[in-house]
Amino acid sequence: DVQLVESGGGLVQPGESLRLSCAASGFPFTWYDMTWVRQAPGKGLEWVSSITRHGDNVTYADSVKGRFTISRDNGKNTVHLHMNSLKPEDTAVYYCNTVVRNYRTLVPEEYWGQGTQVTVSS
Repeated sequence: DVQLVESGGGLVQPGESLRLSCAASGFPFTWYDMTWVRQAPGKGLEWVSSITRHGDNVTYADSVKGRFTISRDNGKNTVHLHMNSLKPEDTAVYYCNTVVRNYRTLVPEEYWGQGTQVTVSS
């Protein structure tokens, strides 16, 4: 079964840093792009960043560009989100996300982790 497990969230002060991790299993990790999505309190889902399967192309939301860095370790089936210069508006639950083609039906299926809470407050 596909599993995505996030870790690394916590409470930090404005300007501080955090590194989120997402451990993936149950699918050929190197075949698929990976994404981070967040949901702030009382708001909808917001795409944060994506990385292609070999890590050669990364994209960021304007709200985090220049502060966040996405990376992946294909040897450890892990994707990271390095967050610097955190702001109170970065407070959210951060989810790891991917779309994997079901090997039996060939239908793409979307998967989410359980999320990790990031709170930025003084």
